[in-house]
Amino acid sequence: MNFFSNNFGTPCNVEFELDNCQNRKSIEVTQDKGKTEKLFVFIGNEPVSGKVSINIKEKTKKIEHTGIRVEFVGQIELFYDRGNHYEFTSLVRELAPPGELTENKTFSYDFSNVEKQYESYNGTNVRLRYFVRLTIGRSFASNIVKEYDIWVINFVNPPESNSNIKMEVGIEDCLHIEFEYNKSKYHLKDVIIGKIYFLLVRIKIKYMEIALIKRESTGSGPNVFNESETLTKFEIMDGAPVRGESIPVRLFLSVFDLTPTYRSVHNKFSVKYFLNLALVDEDDKKYFKQQEITLWRRGVTKHGLLGSSNSNNTSNNNNNNNNNTYTPQQKVSQTEVPDPENNSSDESD
Repeated sequence: MNFFSNNFGTPCNVEFELDNCQNRKSIEVTQDKGKTEKLFVFIGNEPVSGKVSINIKEKTKKIEHTGIRVEFVGQIELFYDRGNHYEFTSLVRELAPPGELTENKTFSYDFSNVEKQYESYNGTNVRLRYFVRLTIGRSFASNIVKEYDIWVINFVNPPESNSNIKMEVGIEDCLHIEFEYNKSKYHLKDVIIGKIYFLLVRIKIKYMEIALIKRESTGSGPNVFNESETLTKFEIMDGAPVRGESIPVRLFLSVFDLTPTYRSVHNKFSVKYFLNLALVDEDDKKYFKQQEITLWRRGVTKHGLLGSSNSNNTSNNNNNNNNNTYTPQQKVSQTEVPDPENNSSDESD
């Protein structure tokens, strides 16, 4: 597939073509000014290779240049600091020495051993992107620069330890509740299961609700900017509870556009998720408790999902945990490539 990016006034058109993309999954990502762009999905350290074609426009006789090169770049952009881009990965391939372009030219490129340790991310105040950049150097005019983005995700093995969350909160002599969630770490297609127990109730509660909150933190030190977004909020109880009553909680994560939890990505940003439990009394006073949960991206192996409980595949999965195979094929949401299982059941990994 050919993808074209052109700026008015340049003496040539540039077309990028990636290898082996006929059956590769793609996603639609919203860029600046609401523009939607279709990007191919790459898993972990998959090689990035292809061709780039330079097509000279009809009215251009030749292009004198000081060299042509192609780069693979991993870059973090903070929206409040647009003048500075932070490159954490950069590989360069020289395509042509100084000279002249008098006819259309196609070059091949191959970045086989490039590390892509972070996932692509398009947030409220920060963007992490990977792209191939072609540069045609010129002495007496500005360089011709074209960029072509890809989208990177990373699968991980199930966490070795995944204890449940159990906490007691309340107001002395007025309210005492205990809430419990079945685990503290969830994959992106998981189901959060929990219960809330009322041990002491001496205030008149009107309703109770639970919310899933995403918090994006950018910057460092005193210059940290926090942006919180409530992804969902729903009522789980209506009316006054009595002592000894328990309220079940069941939240399906697969319906939300989620990323894994990111902690201090290149010391520039973090993304965390929280469950917020709130009670409202008859005087509209709100009592709440917030608990962080960890999200991770479940991988795919030759025999299914990493951590699958299918006994027929247990030994094979164990042997393939470090050799994940995955072939992107269809368009998906921005942040999660669906796994082969159609059900997003509450099986534990």
